[in-house]
Amino acid sequence: MTQDGHGGRHDWQPRTFMARLPEDARRELLAMARTGHHDAGELLMMQGDMTDHVLVLGSVRGAGSSACAKISSILADGTEGILGIRVSGDVVGEAAAVRGSARSATVTCCSPVRVHVLARDAFLGFLDRHPVAWRALLCMTFDRLDAANRRRLDFAAFSVVVRLARVLVELVERHGFRSADGHEPGVHLSQAELGRLIGAREDAVGLAMRQLKRDGLVVTHYCRVTVTDLDGLRSLAQLP
Repeated sequence: MTQDGHGGRHDWQPRTFMARLPEDARRELLAMARTGHHDAGELLMMQGDMTDHVLVLGSVRGAGSSACAKISSILADGTEGILGIRVSGDVVGEAAAVRGSARSATVTCCSPVRVHVLARDAFLGFLDRHPVAWRALLCMTFDRLDAANRRRLDFAAFSVVVRLARVLVELVERHGFRSADGHEPGVHLSQAELGRLIGAREDAVGLAMRQLKRDGLVVTHYCRVTVTDLDGLRSLAQLP
């Protein structure tokens, strides 16, 4: 946990942009930002908009889990596809800022989120002053590309229940924490949102989740899943 120059405290999730920065660079970046709070369901960015600011996501004290936002895009048939999940420490909107292009996706809060808003010129100037920040941004981008490639391969190779198991393991390992009942994924997603993330209908996700429960691998709560047998889930997910 780190503390910013305004007395706020942050839990930057591992492998995020902010987690990769040295402490002095984090303080400088946050000092340039305007900070606000958004509730679950609020839009942070809209696909096609020509805005160019950059957002750093942070957790809200007392929320009980990492900040969580979904990155989505409207497909040709009008349905929503979820491209990824962003958590505390992630930066969003950087592509439009760096390329000077329209927003390529919509960003929606899945939980209360503390948002640090950076003007495009301030963000680009920060990157140019700190080569380590450029490296952090590149590593973050490559991680996202790797995740997208894995998801595309999963669509072709695995059933819905295996895809669900794989994404739950990924969430636990990237953002999760131990609890009295097992492992928490660290982000709260509905079954519909999990379905959009793995490319499956909500009813198919419901059936897959019931199978995981019958096998003793998970227990479910409202918009929350607890993994009770992580090794068993990894085995089902065909992960090493």
